[in-house]
Amino acid sequence: MTKLKIAIIAVVMIFSQSMLSQQTVRGTVTDDSGMPLPVASVVVQGTANGVSTDFDGNYSIDNLNATDVLVFSYVGTRTQTIQVGNQTTINVVLETSSEQLEEVVIVGYGKQSRVAVTGAISTVGSEEISALPVTNAESALQGRSAGLTIANSGVPGSTPSVLIRGLGSLNNNSPLFVVDGVIVGNLSGISPNDIENVSVLKDASTTAVYGAQGSNGVILVTTKKGKGGKGQLNFNTYTGYQSVTKRYDVLNTVEYLKYAADLGVFPDRPLELYQNNTDWQDEVFRQGIIQDYNLSFSKGDENGSQYFSAEYLKQEGTLVKTGFERYSFRANSSAKFGKLTVGESMSVAFSKQNPELSSGGRTVLEHAVKAAPYLPVYNPNNLGGFQGPSSSVDGQDAENPVRVQTLGDAVNKNVGIIGNIYAELEILDGLNFKSQVGLDYYTYDNKRFVPSFSDDSVTGSITHAQDYASISRSKGYGQTIIFNNSLRYNRTIADHHNIELLALVEKYEGKSSNVGMGSRNAVTDEVDQLSNEDSSLGSSSYETNKLGYLGRVNYNYDNKYIASASIRRDASSRFGANSRWANFYSGSLGWNIAKENFMKNTAFSTLKLRSSYGTTGSDGIGDYLYAPTLTGGFEYPINGEVAFGVTANGGANEDLQWESKEIMNVGLDVGLFQEKVTASLEYYKNTSKDLLIYIPPPASNGINSGSLPVNLGSSETKGFELSLGYRDSEGDFTWSANLNLGTTENKVLNLAGVDGVVGSTFKGGGNITRTVVGESFFHFYGLVSDGIYQNQAEVDAVFTANPSQTTVQPGDIRFKDLNNDGDITSEDRDIIGNPFPDLTYGFNFDANYKNFDFNLFVTGVSGNEIFNTNTYDLVGGANRLFNISQDYNNNRWSLSNPSGTEPRALGAPQNNGVSDRFVEDGSYARLKNVTLGYTLSSNFLEEYISKFRIYISGQNLVTITDYSGLDPELGGNEFGIDRGLYPQPKSFLLGLQVTF
Repeated sequence: MTKLKIAIIAVVMIFSQSMLSQQTVRGTVTDDSGMPLPVASVVVQGTANGVSTDFDGNYSIDNLNATDVLVFSYVGTRTQTIQVGNQTTINVVLETSSEQLEEVVIVGYGKQSRVAVTGAISTVGSEEISALPVTNAESALQGRSAGLTIANSGVPGSTPSVLIRGLGSLNNNSPLFVVDGVIVGNLSGISPNDIENVSVLKDASTTAVYGAQGSNGVILVTTKKGKGGKGQLNFNTYTGYQSVTKRYDVLNTVEYLKYAADLGVFPDRPLELYQNNTDWQDEVFRQGIIQDYNLSFSKGDENGSQYFSAEYLKQEGTLVKTGFERYSFRANSSAKFGKLTVGESMSVAFSKQNPELSSGGRTVLEHAVKAAPYLPVYNPNNLGGFQGPSSSVDGQDAENPVRVQTLGDAVNKNVGIIGNIYAELEILDGLNFKSQVGLDYYTYDNKRFVPSFSDDSVTGSITHAQDYASISRSKGYGQTIIFNNSLRYNRTIADHHNIELLALVEKYEGKSSNVGMGSRNAVTDEVDQLSNEDSSLGSSSYETNKLGYLGRVNYNYDNKYIASASIRRDASSRFGANSRWANFYSGSLGWNIAKENFMKNTAFSTLKLRSSYGTTGSDGIGDYLYAPTLTGGFEYPINGEVAFGVTANGGANEDLQWESKEIMNVGLDVGLFQEKVTASLEYYKNTSKDLLIYIPPPASNGINSGSLPVNLGSSETKGFELSLGYRDSEGDFTWSANLNLGTTENKVLNLAGVDGVVGSTFKGGGNITRTVVGESFFHFYGLVSDGIYQNQAEVDAVFTANPSQTTVQPGDIRFKDLNNDGDITSEDRDIIGNPFPDLTYGFNFDANYKNFDFNLFVTGVSGNEIFNTNTYDLVGGANRLFNISQDYNNNRWSLSNPSGTEPRALGAPQNNGVSDRFVEDGSYARLKNVTLGYTLSSNFLEEYISKFRIYISGQNLVTITDYSGLDPELGGNEFGIDRGLYPQPKSFLLGLQVTF
């Protein structure tokens, strides 16, 4: 009996030992086609012990007991759980799941399963966003979403223009940006490496929940959070160079002097100067270095998560003495305490920009194009060390562009803080209360110092000079605090009826303060500080407050029949008490036909019809415009002495009210062969009413601003959007391709009796743009050319009502007499172009073969025109001596070249007014990115490194366009007008990605 007891005890001890001993499990995770799944998650259920698979799908996890359960998961597949037991090798095949492929998409104040979405939403993932070396996250979205139009500038650190589904207003058309629930002005302070995904909300069912702020669409940004498994350290870096290779082809010194002689101009300069042949464009452009370093740490489990990152970015501009530098830091974390979850998201960015400068209202590029080529860049005998023109007949206002950009210092410094803190409590099963406070805070400090200079030392010459040092500085801050409380209830009834209810109240408080200062120093150039000498000072401050209430219900029956409705009531301090409140609503329906019984065993995994309709609003106009305000800085003679006083600053409008927009959207989503092939088609029509714009008031009003804010008229924008996707795998080769197309057309329906609104003045005289009923916003409006007058008889045939005129002669442009009155006047103007493209598109191709990866990305626009004001300079538009283009010089009409296709030099003023002469096709297709990468095999690496990838990349390598300017993509504030804008550079990069 004793021996039996001993034997039993020994067996129990051996069994217990085997149960308690720790072991290591290895294996491979693949999908149902046999392809390895990199970065799949392998976690011990209920613990923080976990790993991710390497590039080949391999994993190894330590410290396991036989009773442990491993959880295998990967995006787009069904999660599997396997008990360890006595296994040391566990190979797992994760089955593809169309429902899991859909995952979830971020929507306003929440998230939804993709299959239950009835609105127009495009999503962009982190890999697409971080694929381009951009200083601003908005730039990375270009071409990634149908209906999203982004135009970039080449200025480092600049914010691109962003439109969702074109224009709907004469005033503010920028979308709303929301980062982790915080409404921000733009994404300039967000590192693209920190972004997990972006949702572009385009229709009423998705944007109406933002009520007053969602009328132009919404861009929702979700930053990265800590992920399950053991802590992961990532280091990403790239470096390379950027350059601008395209130039305007202008005259050299010999050609320039011959052209001057043709104009009867003979510059009186020392002969040795004519030995110079300065290419001013080469002098202002350079090769710039760009570099980026990003370090992040991620960790998470069922009790919380942490994500930390730091980044340093430096970009030397391709224009001399321009550049951008940014330090950014992020900390995202959450913790769970039973039914209470608390968390925060916080980013801080410090940036410094050396901006592009201007002088005399002209850009550096404009000066570079017009400057005389025989002038040297530098002259040590001149004050400041630069050389400029001496004679007013020789391009007197073409300043030395290198001096304009490099003399002195110009620095813009910014600090931005974006963050939130929240707490969410599960009150009952399915009922959650969430409270969140968000902050968007920024400061700026802009400095400009220009020492004294004189660009020519010739006695008595009239040149560009400044006999004092000028100092200017502007400082300010702005902050937005958003506080919202919400109740959310989710319930599934009888396994099929899924209901979500949301009630929310939100308060928005925004304020800003700005100070501008300037002074001079006539004594020394060594002091760059402000003083009381010829000083100026001004300041301003603003406050904006909004309050909103939201109610929303989402319902779906087994993800087959789907409905959603919302109502929001908003108030804005930008309107008077009688018009402060407005209601905005939306409703949507969806039917996923693929889930019907008759669709079983077909190729369709998704076939969803959906439609939505609703309203949004806009208060996108200045503060305090409903009430009379005063401004200072005016001098009045009182009792024979000068006294300072104030006057009315703007015309008050007590009836100012919300601009509203009605949005209709119809869509069809298709998925074939378990989402191997996907397609989405949208049709939309947006109608804006009570447009908020400024109009000139009667002069008798005596107001200082010269404009009156009003609600005026209505407009319509409509178009189609198409997205196509395909993914496939054959052995070691996997690839995917995505194409998106978007069309847009806008038209003014009503202007409440106003004949039209003009804008954008032209240096040749007149306005470039016009807005009238029945036409698009801001179309180009001017004279229509019809060749060149070859003789006097052709001139007389047009000017029958004014035969005695002598201004227009043979060699001038023949413009069409559209009203047939026998004269060419402003009444003969017509629409000569539209700055908005008929079609925008983007194409992305990804491929992987074993350890190699490849990406190709193309973006472009079609059907738009550009008003190229640079042409005015290149064709001698000022009718005096500046440098001109080779093309104009070779083809200008003269007595010796009577068949010339360009007008004569020093011709009629009409030649250089607003006309189709300066309008060009702005369509382009651009190879935006090409990347080739290689990931080293895990067998080659130490156990501490799970990923080691190197890559080479090129951006903006090829641009196919008929536009004669340096860059058809215009990122300025004026739609479709090129005034010598900074072109985007070509980039060549070498990068490294390491995961520990």
